[in-house]
Amino acid sequence: MARCRDLTRQVLEEWFSLTGPAGRLLTSDVLLLVSEIATNACKHGGGPYELRLDRAPGRLWVQVSDTSHKRPRPRGPHRAARVSGHGLYLLERLSAGWGWAPRGRGKAVWFVVVIPE
Repeated sequence: MARCRDLTRQVLEEWFSLTGPAGRLLTSDVLLLVSEIATNACKHGGGPYELRLDRAPGRLWVQVSDTSHKRPRPRGPHRAARVSGHGLYLLERLSAGWGWAPRGRGKAVWFVVVIPE
């Protein structure tokens, strides 16, 4: 997961040059989301085998593929006091959109964030 965060941080710096408090907050949010979907791939998906990042004007698209065909599902209503189980809630709250799709030998979970220009 550290490698996924490091690569994502490098891409954010090279592609978007995020600076100031707003840029730091956005970088922090994106790195948290990458950590969440990579962790979910490890815990529930048989392990991640691919991290993809792509950009469009004002947007960053991130995808992690794993070896499970199981759909990502929340464990029930979100409860902030839980030790774990916050990943899908965070995707819903911090991204402009997210989803999943069957892919190759498993599935891909993706999210999109808006990058101010």
